[in-house]
Amino acid sequence: MTQSVTRRRSLVEPVDPPSEDVGWAIRSLSDTDVLRLHALASLRARGLPGGVTGSDLLNEAILRALDGSRQWPAAVPMVAFLAGIMRSLRDEHWRRTRREGRVMQPLPADDAGLREHPNTTPDADPERVYAAAQALAVIDRLFAADETALRIVAGLAHGLGAEDIRRLYGLSELEYDTARRRMRRSLLRHGLAGSGR
Repeated sequence: MTQSVTRRRSLVEPVDPPSEDVGWAIRSLSDTDVLRLHALASLRARGLPGGVTGSDLLNEAILRALDGSRQWPAAVPMVAFLAGIMRSLRDEHWRRTRREGRVMQPLPADDAGLREHPNTTPDADPERVYAAAQALAVIDRLFAADETALRIVAGLAHGLGAEDIRRLYGLSELEYDTARRRMRRSLLRHGLAGSGR
């Protein structure tokens, strides 16, 4: 079949699908649908702590659909149904990580990168903390030999503006601007530059 399989229910009384229907619908997915699910699973798994992969998410979603712990709603395409399960699994994984108080954060004296470290801000979104920690580790490695760049990064991390950073570290406007251009070029070269200034 070339389109996602949907199921129709009686308008009189909703009926839960037997597991054979779910299994049949999964087996009936087109190659395109399967590729779409794998790509979506990889995106959903990106940055998950604990080594959870896209294949893990997709396999768990299929398992939960087949064992009936997730009910297939009326008129929902199987691809959308499995995508929703994967989203729930990802969110569940992050909630568990937050409850356990573990997220990945850079340790200043650790040159090895990221280590498991108790979360000092329990209200922080672990996904964002992890992404920020990864970015900071990469930036620290990129600019390890550039003291001016590291000072600018430290100032920005503390919410300081350009004038405050220059005054704090005794940088002229030219030194600051030159270092910022050098940093931007290096970030662009490594594919790390964001859209902000």
